[in-house]
Amino acid sequence: MLVLLTAVVCTLPAFFCTGPAEGNGRQAGGDAPTSPWLNVYDTSARYVGMDVCRGCHPGIYETFMQTGMGQSFGRATRQKSAADFTPGHALVYDSVLDYYYRPYWQNDSLYIMEYRLSGRDTVHRLVQRIDYVVGSGQHTNSHIFSAGGYLHQAPITFYTQKKRWDLAPGFEEGASSRFRRMIQVECMTCHNAYPGHVPGSENKYTQVMTGIDCERCHGPGSLHVYARQNNPPVDTSKTPDYTIVNPKRLSTELQNNICQRCHLQGIAVLNDGKTFFDFRPGMKLSEVMNVFMPHYEGGQDKMIMASHVERMKKSDCYLQSGKMSCITCHNPHVSVKYTPRAQYITACQSCHGNAGQPQCTETAAARNVRSNDCITCHMPRNGSIDIPHVAVTDHYIRRRPLAAEEAKKISAFLGMKCYNNDHPDPITTARSFMEFYERYTPSPPLLDSALHYLDTRANEEATAKQNRDYIRVYYLKQDYARVTSYAQKLQPAAITDAWTAYRVGEAYFQTDNAQQALPWYQRASALMPYAADFNNKYGTCLLALGRTAEAKTVLQKVLQELPNHVSANTNIGFMYMQEGNNTMAYDYMMKANALDPDYEQNLLNLAVWHYTAGQPDKARMRLEHLLRKHPQNERARAMLLDLDGK
Repeated sequence: MLVLLTAVVCTLPAFFCTGPAEGNGRQAGGDAPTSPWLNVYDTSARYVGMDVCRGCHPGIYETFMQTGMGQSFGRATRQKSAADFTPGHALVYDSVLDYYYRPYWQNDSLYIMEYRLSGRDTVHRLVQRIDYVVGSGQHTNSHIFSAGGYLHQAPITFYTQKKRWDLAPGFEEGASSRFRRMIQVECMTCHNAYPGHVPGSENKYTQVMTGIDCERCHGPGSLHVYARQNNPPVDTSKTPDYTIVNPKRLSTELQNNICQRCHLQGIAVLNDGKTFFDFRPGMKLSEVMNVFMPHYEGGQDKMIMASHVERMKKSDCYLQSGKMSCITCHNPHVSVKYTPRAQYITACQSCHGNAGQPQCTETAAARNVRSNDCITCHMPRNGSIDIPHVAVTDHYIRRRPLAAEEAKKISAFLGMKCYNNDHPDPITTARSFMEFYERYTPSPPLLDSALHYLDTRANEEATAKQNRDYIRVYYLKQDYARVTSYAQKLQPAAITDAWTAYRVGEAYFQTDNAQQALPWYQRASALMPYAADFNNKYGTCLLALGRTAEAKTVLQKVLQELPNHVSANTNIGFMYMQEGNNTMAYDYMMKANALDPDYEQNLLNLAVWHYTAGQPDKARMRLEHLLRKHPQNERARAMLLDLDGK
């Protein structure tokens, strides 16, 4: 009767400083990049942590810890939180999914309660303790919890500028994943110091730091610490200390590469064999990744919150000066809250106060109204399109006003533009289109563009790489026949990318070929043994093949890692029901229901359980609820008709 469905920091700024040759060209006759800074490419250089830095640089440490970077991530304490918990104010309602959220303190622990009402009755209640607060409080506080080392984001955020709670960014308009959004490495490596990531997982960590640290801008410090403990000090007024990167001595390009690692938010496409841990200050970011942004005609006032570098690179000040970097205006060791406004205006006047440079054409009277503040007119605060209730300084420096231009809406999508590499290769560009499709805009023409770039075959090596990319694009198109046609040329054991193996497994499974899907799911699980969803699908496939004991072993391992995995609880409940162990079946299914009362397959399974237990009214209740939430489920509709007929 049942059909099992699957568910599855930097030195003080010097304006336009230059330093020694960076050595970032290629070695003569070789491909390896070089640098005079010893901690850039030496793989023995280790991260020591900012408490070690503090021992010799206490003054810089104390001011840096007040910056947005220093305050970027911390434990969920009353001191860390900037939120308002006034009763009646701290309440959020997701009107699409019909969940209420209330944050509250119990003793010194922060909790978020999710609940649903039917009339005045509470028909669902789930409480989650919060372990970490993300954000300095200048713009937002978001909330992270750990489940056995697996980090997830809670569905509500406090927006400090508006002093209001609301759904977290990306959770609006029915897109909420509730308590299931994974905090993956890409997120963690920008919002915090480098964590201890568990290989073979997406979001499991052995260690989580609290705040972006010194080494994110200076590089790993072990060589520097050893040199200073065992050698005479370096007189840095005469020569650099090459044991650790000093960003003010880098070229303008390399200075910006440090900042744009995190302040160029977009579609980051890693180079083959690279991870988000591989970039070090002193490198070109393109050695590790290429960062793309969607490029539009019109809508020049539309901006992403953390797209400071992209906006700056549109500016004539950047394009014409050739020497403008982030530390032209900013001292990364001092919070913007404590930076004198005059520092920014002086940065503008360092160019525009010189002969031959454009001068302000406003009248003295108009300038006096704004205290002769260049920033107010040319870099106004602007709302972001990705984070609600937030206004940030727009780093696109322009003449103001531009009312006609700004009123112009986005009229056309022009493609994906890379902002840290003028010449990305076709395969990387294709991947940017696929990433954009998966993350933000599932528009079919994006996949057609990806195919166009994939078909631009530069050489045999590039062609050989493309099997996994063709598999990905056709998987996203749900053209499973094309996916399996590429898979026929491959052996699961030869695949080193877990996602490729998973996509092939899914293609076979979705075309009712569980037997051929199995080795691909198994390979994905072997490559990423701590990816719960991969293991769950592996177990699901075993179950579909009737290999119940093996399936149960795999799914129990999922629950050992993540006891609150909804689909694994559902599947194990189904297995117990098949075995006739109705008590165990009901326990697992009700746990899944408590975690997600709208989970489609579990509601269907519960309806069957109630029916076989002689509880047709409760079966009908489950099916009616299922159809309210998932009206396209024909199986549930047929079962309901069958019940009504009896």
